[in-house]
Amino acid sequence: MDNRQVIGSWLSGPRAAAEDAGVDFGYRGEQLGLPESGPGSIARPGRRLGALAVDWGLCLLIAYGLLTDGYGQATGNWALLVFFVLGVLTIGTVGSTPGKRLLGLRVVAEGGGRANPLRVLLRTALLCVAVPALTWDRDGRGLHDRLSRTIEVRI
Repeated sequence: MDNRQVIGSWLSGPRAAAEDAGVDFGYRGEQLGLPESGPGSIARPGRRLGALAVDWGLCLLIAYGLLTDGYGQATGNWALLVFFVLGVLTIGTVGSTPGKRLLGLRVVAEGGGRANPLRVLLRTALLCVAVPALTWDRDGRGLHDRLSRTIEVRI
């Protein structure tokens, strides 16, 4: 490596520097036995964030229109409660929230099939805390997915 590569490697991050050195990480989901692309592959962050935005917007509308008298701190608190209930009920029964369904995503258990209701409860509670959802592994799964042993995949 020449000095320009060494100095510039921190801009790309450690993964890019390791790949330049010849390390093969594989694709996202390879360790979980999932396909690289198409149905059943790990959901990309853009779709996941889009689904989260749709779900949060829906919960804000419900809280604003049905539960509070105007927009304020109480609306945000009620929206979080509605988000929690929406996540537990919809992921626990059909495997996806309205936002996930709209963007073609689904939550499944690590071994395949529907997620256990207790795992869905844990996943949704950790998602509401937000910090575990912002910590990702090399497969692109949040800590909330790893702890609840679930995977968000494309339909």
